Amino acid sequence: MLYTAIMSRFTLRAVAVMQMAVSVLSLAAAYTAQYGFNLQPCILCLYQRVPFAVVIALSIIGLFVPARAARALVALSGTVFLAGAAIAFFHVGVEQHWWEGTSSCGATLHQGSIEDLRAQIMGAPIVKCDTPAWTLFGVSMAGYNLVMSLGLALASFYAALNAGPKKPS
Repeated sequence: MLYTAIMSRFTLRAVAVMQMAVSVLSLAAAYTAQYGFNLQPCILCLYQRVPFAVVIALSIIGLFVPARAARALVALSGTVFLAGAAIAFFHVGVEQHWWEGTSSCGATLHQGSIEDLRAQIMGAPIVKCDTPAWTLFGVSMAGYNLVMSLGLALASFYAALNAGPKKPS
């Protein structure tokens, strides 16, 4: 009851700002791991970044639209977070060897001549999707992303239903 009362005081724009902030921080953490700590991402890691970028765009739009549209965008962001959780779940399954990864796992796309391909193969690190670059307490970044994305999806759906002023009954 208290939580519902608190949520009703949050505006939908505030929820959009929170979604955007979490997404920006998530991408900042991913890029810090990649460029600050040289933890090279696999293709599935890169796919997991896309939902956060989409939520940032939806949140920015949500700041400038009427409340009804903002509510829809908050809910849509929840769906995008759910898609991110699905990608993370797939990645966790690959890491745990429950199933095979995509054909791109451990491979890079090539454009150009055979010599260009050879130089690319010799110079680029191969990042396999089934080997976590980092773990904490036995959980990989994909595992943490799964839990976080599921939580964000549920929070977004709840906020879409409960944040802001209610329609008169």
